[in-house]
Amino acid sequence: MDDYSIGDIQYDVLKEVGNIGAGNAATALAQLLQTKVDMSVPKVELLDIENISSILGGEELIVAGIYLTLDGDINGSVMFLLNKDSAHKLVNQLMGLTGDTGEEFTEMEFSALQEIGNIISGAYLASLSALTNLKIQQSIPYLCIDMAGAILDVPAVEFGTQGDKALFIQTRFGDQESMEGYFFLIPDLKSYDKILKSLGF
Repeated sequence: MDDYSIGDIQYDVLKEVGNIGAGNAATALAQLLQTKVDMSVPKVELLDIENISSILGGEELIVAGIYLTLDGDINGSVMFLLNKDSAHKLVNQLMGLTGDTGEEFTEMEFSALQEIGNIISGAYLASLSALTNLKIQQSIPYLCIDMAGAILDVPAVEFGTQGDKALFIQTRFGDQESMEGYFFLIPDLKSYDKILKSLGF
């Protein structure tokens, strides 16, 4: 396979991974939030890591980023990013809060957000594992709230020598309020080949 070359059929399969993952995440979040949660996957793309921040709204946009490393049959990393407003809305739903909250996250809100990110990332990885029959082990999630450019430097530095592409899955979710999240799978080159091969490509 040429360096991350990918055709329409592969895109369809990878989008299906996103749709199944979104369904799993919606179910898990609904149980956690004790309310109905709708999730959709409007967009799946293969992106250069260096271009991700522009899709989010620029390098200086403040985002909440949940970062996991992967090993097992697949090596690489996963990031789930939310803009700060969406992160606050999710935490408010989980904690039963209404009205405006402070700019900064309390320690309890930080932990709640970390758990939400872990659930959503785990749902996507579980769907990928089920479809590919590959074993995927994930690290403990690390949460950081910072400018998008600074957060995205982590996978770029750690995995940039192995591959500079990310599978990008945009996710819209919410019940009364619409929120948007961004899931990025950043496998190394060998792992990306394994994923496509296990899907029949």
